Amino acid sequence: MAKPTTAQRLARLEAVEDIRRLKHKYCLYCDQGYDPDGLISLFIKNGVWNGGPFGKYSGHKEIHKFFSGVSKQIVFAAHMVVNEIIDVSADCKSAKGEWWLIMPCTVRTDAGVEEARWLNAYYKDKYVCERGKWKYKLLDLDLKFFEPHRNGWAKT
Repeated sequence: MAKPTTAQRLARLEAVEDIRRLKHKYCLYCDQGYDPDGLISLFIKNGVWNGGPFGKYSGHKEIHKFFSGVSKQIVFAAHMVVNEIIDVSADCKSAKGEWWLIMPCTVRTDAGVEEARWLNAYYKDKYVCERGKWKYKLLDLDLKFFEPHRNGWAKT
């Protein structure tokens, strides 16, 4: 197999940086009240958001509807993604990414009480490059735990 050219290597490095920025925008939109318009702009038209126990939503309409309501339940979130592994295809048209999510958050319970929680999950994402822009084809969340933090930050 031939060694990649400098141009090919540069294109792949730029793709990795663009995908990092895509994930960071996703986290920002979530942390700013789960902006549904901003979030669907990050997905291809028939993209899939699979949140495990939070549900699976396909296409802009379903994803938008989910994110339009989730901020009533999760009233504060701080998505912190770490330890990413991003693999870009040789032609720079698709990629896969894996990330750990650590998320302190405040949840409004069914009784209307705000409760501090920790969420930990692993993302397994698929991306495609559409007209020069990287977007989610699949955002797949493998939830590890979503547990209360007693005497935490909810009262502040």
